[in-house]
Amino acid sequence: MPKTMARESCRAEMIRRTASLTSASQRQWGSMSVGGMVCHLCDGYRMAMREMTVEPVKMPIPAPVVKFLSLRLPMPWPKNIKSAEEVTQGAGGTPPGDFREDQARLLNALERFCACSQLAPAHPMLGPMLQEDWLRWGYLHAHHHLRQFSA
Repeated sequence: MPKTMARESCRAEMIRRTASLTSASQRQWGSMSVGGMVCHLCDGYRMAMREMTVEPVKMPIPAPVVKFLSLRLPMPWPKNIKSAEEVTQGAGGTPPGDFREDQARLLNALERFCACSQLAPAHPMLGPMLQEDWLRWGYLHAHHHLRQFSA
C-alpha cells in the first residue's frame, strides 16, 4: 500500500522525522538550509490548503504524466527539482526565522493539511488533484525533503 498522509502511521512518521530536525541539521544536496526547507514544506501544505496562491508552472511534459510519475511510481523523487516561485526559498517562499518557531508552524500546518477536507483543486506542476492525490503528495514531498536532511 502506498504511503500517504491518509494513514495515521505515515502522519506519525512525518511528525517524528520533522521533530527530529535541529537548526544544525546538514543538507545532503540542494541549496536550502534546514530552516528554509522547513518553511518550504510549510508553504507547500499552505498552498494545498489554499492559504497561499501559487500560479501554475509550465512543465516540459504534460501535467497528467508528471502527476503519474510523481505520485504512482515506486521511486524516490529526483534531487534539485525546481519549485513554483511562490514556494521557492530565496524567491517568493517564506524566509526562515527562528528555527523552533518555524518547525512548530510546519507541524501545525501538517496536522491541518491532514485534517483539511477542501484541498486545492490543482497543484501548480501536477495539475488537477483529488484529496487522495494531495495526501499522497503531502507524504512524498515531506519524505523527499526530510531525506535531504537525513531525517
